[in-house]
Amino acid sequence: MSEVLLDVRNLTKFFQTPRGTLHAVDGVSFTIEKGKVLGIVGESGCGKSTTGRAILRLHEPTSGEVFFEGRDVCKANKTEMKQLRRDMQLIFQDPFASLDPRMAVNELIREPLIRNHITKGKAETEKRVKELMDLVGLAERLYNAYPHELDGGRRQRIGIARALAMEPKLIVCDEPVSALDVSIQAQVINLLADLQEELGLTYIFITHDLSVVYYFADDIAVMYLGKLVEKAPAEELFKNPVHPYTKALLSAIPIPVLGAKKDRIVMRGEITSPINLPDACRFAPRCDFACEDCKAHDCALEEISPGHFVACHRWRNFVE
Repeated sequence: MSEVLLDVRNLTKFFQTPRGTLHAVDGVSFTIEKGKVLGIVGESGCGKSTTGRAILRLHEPTSGEVFFEGRDVCKANKTEMKQLRRDMQLIFQDPFASLDPRMAVNELIREPLIRNHITKGKAETEKRVKELMDLVGLAERLYNAYPHELDGGRRQRIGIARALAMEPKLIVCDEPVSALDVSIQAQVINLLADLQEELGLTYIFITHDLSVVYYFADDIAVMYLGKLVEKAPAEELFKNPVHPYTKALLSAIPIPVLGAKKDRIVMRGEITSPINLPDACRFAPRCDFACEDCKAHDCALEEISPGHFVACHRWRNFVE
């Protein structure tokens, strides 16, 4: 049996606004085995990025538990978090905004090595910087280049190198290719896959692109307005989606064949406000199959087959 690296239990993150409590992440639970990739997908504003940041405590969780290798991240003190953050790193969505424009490539990669005392002495640090540049596919001629002189793909490779400098076990990839051209996206995805195999990394891969996550992730979790509505192995989710929201998302994936037609599920109705949410299914106003139970109270995740979880009162009606 594979070793569980990360165990997230009922993770919640609320924000107080002038209009009330915004439920950004609400009772999210999942586990990730060592060396695996969990893809988290959903529409913009569903809480994907906030979930990743709450796990790393970049956003302090409102409640819940996060266990990394058995250690409770939420109860760790400042000294313990410094070590935990070496083991858990983040790749940002915008590769330009996440880099200091006043620092050259070598300085950007050197910074985490020096600040965290990972290398000793100038010679060892410079050697490690060049190793990391080579590892992520940055040519040595870019050693003294600045971020504004590079394209998005190379900037993202710098971000990946900075994360790898800490020698992490878990990397949260927060939509790492959404700001890149399609051809560059494929290069970065292939790089992340190669690094996972070479270094034994574990990823949380946050994205809105289901076609990307299908080929990259072992398991996929679908979020809607702060809650998980379905989670399953990637192949199982694409072959046998159960939740109406998941089916609608999958139907929106374009077919790269000229003239090909596809039956699309159109979601009608207004999106429920994430502020002061009622105890009801959050997808019910847009769901053609909503019943009285859906409008009366929310539904918890239920395992309907090995490894396949869904939160739906009427899931039995949708199983093929």
